[in-house]
Formats: sequence, C-alpha cells, structure tokens
Amino acid sequence: MKPRELRELTEEELREKERDASQELFNLRFQKATGQLGNTAIIPKTKRILARVKTVIRELEISSTSR
Repeated sequence: MKPRELRELTEEELREKERDASQELFNLRFQKATGQLGNTAIIPKTKRILARVKTVIRELEISSTSR
C-alpha cells in the first residue's frame, strides 16, 4: 500500500493493518527458519509495509497532540 492510501484509513484500520503485517512478518521469518519459504524477497517488502503503517500512525498521534 502507498502512504497516500494509508492516510485515508481510520486509526482502528491502521492498527489492524499493523497487527496483520506484524503477524505476517513473524510467519515469514518462521517459514524462513524452517526452510519452507521459497521467496525470501517478501520479507523486506513486509517490513516496509509495517514501517509505512507505523509512520502514518505516528503522524496521526503527532497531529492530534498539536491541536
């Protein structure tokens, strides 16, 4: 997802996406450790998605405290 699309979501939806991405990253790392992951390039992509979601959540927190 692009940051523009993430900014259109509510905070609850962002928190859900954060949980999903975090769980997905855990599962991918587990698969890699057990040798079941074929495409290892998906791990950095998932990390980027998680970072984008966390960044947008933080932007919302900052904007709500400055009001």
